[in-house]
Amino acid sequence: MTSVGISPEMLEVAEEATRAGDFSLAVEIYSSQLQDLQQPDRWLCLRKADSLTRAGRISEALDSYCTVANLGKLSPEELSILVDTIARTLREKELGISITGTSITHGEDGADSDGEDHPLDLFSCRLCRCLLHEPTTLECGHTFCKSCVEEDSVEQCTHCKQKMNSKDALPNGRRLDVVLSGLLDKLFSTESRARKFWMEGELLWKNQKLSDALEKYNSAVDLVPSKGRLLSQRAELHMEMRNFSQAVQDASILCGMKPLWTKAHCLKATALSEAGRKDEALQEYLVCVALKPDWTKVKLEAQKVLSEVFSSVFEEQDIPTPLHPLQGGMNTRLIKPPALLRTLRPLTQKPGATSQDSEFSLTKSPPVDGSSSRLSPPSPGRSESVVGEKSTKSLAGVLAALPAAPGGLKRKHSGDGPSAVFNPPSKLLRPDDESSAQTTSAFRGRTFPAELLDSGDMECSLCMRLFYEPVATPCGHTFCLKCLERCLDHNSNCPLCKENLSEYLATRGYSKTLLMEEVLQRYLGDELAERKKIHEEEMKELSNLNQEVPIFVCTMAFPTITCPLHVFEPRYRLMIRRSMETGTKQFGMCIADELKGFADYGCMLEVRDVKFFPDGRSVVDTLGVSRFKVLSHGQRDGYNTAKIEYLEDKKVEGGELAELLKLHNAVYEQANNWFTSLKDNMKSQILSHFGHLPSKDSDPQASPSGPAWCWWLLAVLPLENRAQLTILAMTSLKDRLIAIRRVLIFVTRKRPR
Repeated sequence: MTSVGISPEMLEVAEEATRAGDFSLAVEIYSSQLQDLQQPDRWLCLRKADSLTRAGRISEALDSYCTVANLGKLSPEELSILVDTIARTLREKELGISITGTSITHGEDGADSDGEDHPLDLFSCRLCRCLLHEPTTLECGHTFCKSCVEEDSVEQCTHCKQKMNSKDALPNGRRLDVVLSGLLDKLFSTESRARKFWMEGELLWKNQKLSDALEKYNSAVDLVPSKGRLLSQRAELHMEMRNFSQAVQDASILCGMKPLWTKAHCLKATALSEAGRKDEALQEYLVCVALKPDWTKVKLEAQKVLSEVFSSVFEEQDIPTPLHPLQGGMNTRLIKPPALLRTLRPLTQKPGATSQDSEFSLTKSPPVDGSSSRLSPPSPGRSESVVGEKSTKSLAGVLAALPAAPGGLKRKHSGDGPSAVFNPPSKLLRPDDESSAQTTSAFRGRTFPAELLDSGDMECSLCMRLFYEPVATPCGHTFCLKCLERCLDHNSNCPLCKENLSEYLATRGYSKTLLMEEVLQRYLGDELAERKKIHEEEMKELSNLNQEVPIFVCTMAFPTITCPLHVFEPRYRLMIRRSMETGTKQFGMCIADELKGFADYGCMLEVRDVKFFPDGRSVVDTLGVSRFKVLSHGQRDGYNTAKIEYLEDKKVEGGELAELLKLHNAVYEQANNWFTSLKDNMKSQILSHFGHLPSKDSDPQASPSGPAWCWWLLAVLPLENRAQLTILAMTSLKDRLIAIRRVLIFVTRKRPR
């Protein structure tokens, strides 16, 4: 790597100085080594250029890099330090973004995720971050665009992480949420139409119908010209169609709208590079690296384009024999032509300018006739040379406008020209862009005239009232939760489209549509509060277990005894569900009465568990808790109700208590003997249904309903319902024991020997 005249010891000192951060010393050593050579050494020139760059002496560094390029083409890898330094300077000194303090979010490829850096509003899809298009509500209650959730990569809800049903489990596919779709079309008609064109364009593009896709994108952009991702996709489509000029225009608008969106600058850089406008592309790539230093792919592109820019300087003109780098030959002329530098200045957007103009392009020399000096971006392939300057502008024009590295000073042009101060993207919002900025802010928090939304848009088609706890069916229709459940009690088809909902009924997947609930709370708060008040009053009335107790007319039930029920009638489905919703989990059980409908005495049952079947039937596990007397009979929504009073045994004391205890022990012994004497098959049946005979109570008056073993015995003895009802209604434990003893004597005598 070294040649005659180069001192390895001094080179080692230079390397040590570089490691220690003393770049000026390294520059001096490399310069002294070069002076001793008859011909410049390319490796030494490159090391000197890198050290000058690190020291912040960019102007001198460019001289050295040109010398290196003159001696042999600069490879992209050899320009890593120069790109890093310029990008870091742009980031810290011009963009005002610290390396660790940026709030810019980036995707896996290093680019910003989508450019929509505002918080997502209520009507945005959490997957594509755009206005919901063909909204579909998942089983968990969250809503997304239909096309988003149908992507193979989406397997769970991004909100709650609940796994979604597979495509195979949905033979008809995901369905449109009808109410939400109509609401979005009404509230955001323009953007909804734009989203429709946009999605149609994506599909056409996917099918390689590029011209048709472009027409759809154009229609969408006409409706929402300030939508960043839409413009970004149209720019990418232009690139695929090799319409590089149009791609540059879209990317330029994006850079003006979203100055810190890395992808916008990357798009513009790529389009400019493909269009042959390498100097402008280099500036955009440097901005990308400044915004996202760890985006390796773009950094390599910046180095590649910078390498091409250096090479183009020497390819486009006759190059004399290389001169000594310190003799002020062609290298100096290449970097610092005074006439050229006076023409370099940042682009200043004037009123009336179009947003397609490049934010970072350089202005030309003033026309001879004195007309406006600001020109629109050149078309692809168009020469950027100033007449008489030729290719020197490509390199000098791009690099002379760049700021010095940290620690260095911004250079002044020679002559009386202005300072070449780089305009960062954050300073490029022009006066005529204010309308675009205002339009963009509308998307930051979508708003609509209050009169567009009224309670009629949010009415349940079953109860004709405002939605309360709205749920969406798999077929896309929305109802109040309670209304839907009542309909499915009678029929497993959707009340509107009659599609079969048996599977939906089987899973009981009645998750509330959370977006609908949020819309109601936010925009129809007063109406929702009134609707909630009505519902709470209904629940309060239903939970009063004295005034209006729901009555299941079926069989005899007793305190402390289990009573499994098979529920299949719609009215009792509703009754059981309401008992669960109110939190009481209780209802009364009575036997039928031909005259009154149900008997005057019964037992309250408490629901312990409910098992639902696909067809809506259920098995309810209940336990008897207390006895009651019916004061009045009634009905509600098809099932029986009653006003009741609870029954309790009358307590006794003294001699009566002693007599009661003696009777209690005797009857228990009699009951135990009877059960023991039963045949094994009979015992097995009783044990499987009711369990073992409860133990004898030390205090038979401890419970208001008396000892549990009495009710167990009453349940298993072969008695008619009317006889059982008579004993259930007794409030004297003594009378109940006497009655049970009589029954035991009777069944013992009747038992076959």
